[in-house]
Amino acid sequence: MKDYLVKATTWDGMVRAYAATTTNTVEESRRRQDTYATASAALGRTVTITAMMGAMLKGDNSLTVKVEGNGPIGVIVADGNAIGDVRGYVTNPHVDFDLNAKGKLDVARAVGTEGNIGVVKDLGLKDYFTGQVPIVSGEISEDFTYYFANSEQIPSAVGAGVLVNPDQSILAAGGFIVQVMPGASEELIAVLEDKIQNFPAISTLIREGNSPEQILERLFGKDEVKIHETLPVQFKCKCSRERLENAIMGLGSEEIQKMIDEDHGAEATCHFCNEKYHFTENELETLKHSANGK
Repeated sequence: MKDYLVKATTWDGMVRAYAATTTNTVEESRRRQDTYATASAALGRTVTITAMMGAMLKGDNSLTVKVEGNGPIGVIVADGNAIGDVRGYVTNPHVDFDLNAKGKLDVARAVGTEGNIGVVKDLGLKDYFTGQVPIVSGEISEDFTYYFANSEQIPSAVGAGVLVNPDQSILAAGGFIVQVMPGASEELIAVLEDKIQNFPAISTLIREGNSPEQILERLFGKDEVKIHETLPVQFKCKCSRERLENAIMGLGSEEIQKMIDEDHGAEATCHFCNEKYHFTENELETLKHSANGK
């Protein structure tokens, strides 16, 4: 099954919902980052939620998410846009633990229970939108539920899950975001909370072959869900040799000359995709002359 997400409304427009399957996208992230199982779950949940948050944007808008806890995994960073492109990385990919008391990957132990979640949105305006909240559990989904309620003042329920095979590859990954619109009654909110509380694990539903549409139908009722848009989701990195050339030129001719004299070349690695870019002395000389010409 190809990765994709759906945007929907339900219950007479009082609830909007997003659901996604991201197994291939999370697997590509895992492969690029060489993450161990627990780190894969933390990264995969963050990437999945970021993809759905990106789908809330329009046009060329984009966002960057940073999960900065006090656990051994370090900082998790993901960014996404309105057309389903997403990427992510972790500071320490080789983090893994025994299963927790519930028999699940111990993401909270990897992420830590103290720290912050930050979201920066580029909405094409002069200033960026920035929101930050404290981490409340380290389980990622609960932390983003808290983020929406406190930073964007939107009552929400966020669920994201990742199942990992014995060979470390990704068996299933996906998630949902459900948001209550202004004017929803307390009775409706109570019913929704009960449904979500008793909802099966999202990763299990995806492993069983449920599509994003079926996940929402299972949550709200088959005839209650109105799908408005379907969007492909894929791992896509924005790095390129041209971007790095511009970054090197931005250092100035003196710094470039130091790289030539001391290192006889340069190598840069993208945090997100781990693609390596090599620059010879001659290439650096060309960039130095270009920098002088600017």
